[in-house]
Amino acid sequence: MAQQLLKPTTRTLPRGKVSYEQFLEWLDEDTWAEWVDGEVILMSPISGEHQDVGRFLIAVLQIYITRYGLGVLRYEPFQMKTGTDLPGRSPDILFVSKPNLHRLKPTYLDGPADLVVENISPDSEERDRVHKFAEYERGGVREYWLIDPQRRVAEFHVLGEEGKYLLRAKGEAGEYHSVVVEGFWLRIEWLWNPPPEVEVLKAWGIIV
Repeated sequence: MAQQLLKPTTRTLPRGKVSYEQFLEWLDEDTWAEWVDGEVILMSPISGEHQDVGRFLIAVLQIYITRYGLGVLRYEPFQMKTGTDLPGRSPDILFVSKPNLHRLKPTYLDGPADLVVENISPDSEERDRVHKFAEYERGGVREYWLIDPQRRVAEFHVLGEEGKYLLRAKGEAGEYHSVVVEGFWLRIEWLWNPPPEVEVLKAWGIIV
């Protein structure tokens, strides 16, 4: 997704190409943008449906990760730079496991997240499915979820031993069990009609 509900920024864009360090100095928490080949790319607004999916995933992932002390969750507009020669992206959601917390800097992740989630919108489909897919694969993001609220299709990719993504699940319904977030699972249909968090906790057996 890499997008926002806020109105577009009125800040002046940097002229010409800038380094990633200059981009981070220019960026603020109210400006949602990415850095690609030295250029600053502003993100477009998203729909309410899009936001509902993101809010639900952030909520349930945060509950689970915190309960079991698995690592740290961050979400847009937090930056991620997977490699020195790769773009600086702002994933919708990213998870960093405990062994990799040293990669976290105050305003960005210096290296790949263990899990990245992108919610696809009409104007981000090529970016998420093609460009980011290749970048995250090359950069070493271990698990990549592509969620399409409009088509109601979710794809779950896991990095294989040869450094290429393998599709583990795809569809509108069913269960997906994460490889990276140990023990975490969800019903894919929850994404299209997010239930109250308490219902998810009951399904997980955390509460009765």
